Amino acid sequence: GDAPDHESAVRIALDRVQAAHLPPPIAVGHRVVHGGSLFDRAVVVDDGVERAIDELSALAPLHNPANLAGIRAARAVLPDVPHIAVFDTAFHRTIPEAASTYAIDADLAARFGIRRYGFHGTSHRFVSRAAAAFLGKPLEDTRMIVLHIGNGASACAIDGGRSIETSMGLTPLEGLVMGTRSGDIDPAVLFHLHRQAGLGFDELEALLNRGSGLLGLTGSSDMRDVQAAELDGDPRAALALEVYRHRIRRYVGAYTAELGGLDAVVFTAGVGEHDSLLRRRSLAGLEHLGIHVDPDRNELASTHARRISPEGSPVAVLVVPTDEEWEIARQAAEVI
Repeated sequence: GDAPDHESAVRIALDRVQAAHLPPPIAVGHRVVHGGSLFDRAVVVDDGVERAIDELSALAPLHNPANLAGIRAARAVLPDVPHIAVFDTAFHRTIPEAASTYAIDADLAARFGIRRYGFHGTSHRFVSRAAAAFLGKPLEDTRMIVLHIGNGASACAIDGGRSIETSMGLTPLEGLVMGTRSGDIDPAVLFHLHRQAGLGFDELEALLNRGSGLLGLTGSSDMRDVQAAELDGDPRAALALEVYRHRIRRYVGAYTAELGGLDAVVFTAGVGEHDSLLRRRSLAGLEHLGIHVDPDRNELASTHARRISPEGSPVAVLVVPTDEEWEIARQAAEVI
């Protein structure tokens, strides 16, 4: 809030590094939301990479331009160190074609890059590694579902450290119910609202991205507010929470089938790490899949990875704090 532009923000950050008597940076890692089909791993940024990120802004108009502004500012201030772009979509490039392909006109899809890309990949990659380490199992022998539940939310099926399915699609709109996003919805709802309510494309896009999810169902995008309203007897809040949890259960069941078995379900991100009620209720009814939550363990707060399933439970249920900054730094170090 104390920087008028991106370059000033970079200079302020460098001043703080110096004031803390830390060594100067040897590289800069940049989070980039959408790498499209062009990037399946972190890359050193050059002018060509900048142009590609800019061209991909059509797929992520809210995110890629801001990511690019940060990259350009940092390269201007620190021209002599490598800058590495780490793409949120890259982790999901291992998803099979059958899972990434939408059943629409194939020529149109190819022309406009329409396919499932998935997001939160930096978080899913970090958490899957951390979960396998916690379990003491080789990552390549572990099948897990990671639930990144924050204001934005996504599920990811990970087999041997490789993403094989994820709930977000062409954009971060698809999948789970979120704070302000609808998640999965019949596309015909848009046609109906266009014809019957007179909503234009920009209004429909704003409705689904910024006026739906918990906000649309209850008037608040904050899970804490919605849960408090449920406790006060608000039927809209109660329904919204059941819709939210139902969507999570549906994805866990589907991904268990896709994986052919399951070693762990892992909660992460702001809501997933801190909301014991959500964790317990979201997995209720999945006991036939070997998924159980220990009520006492689930209530114990910690900033470290922990198991919330009973000892001996067929499927480990874990809470693993995510650390996207560390993962970006790790990938940047690998590249340089």
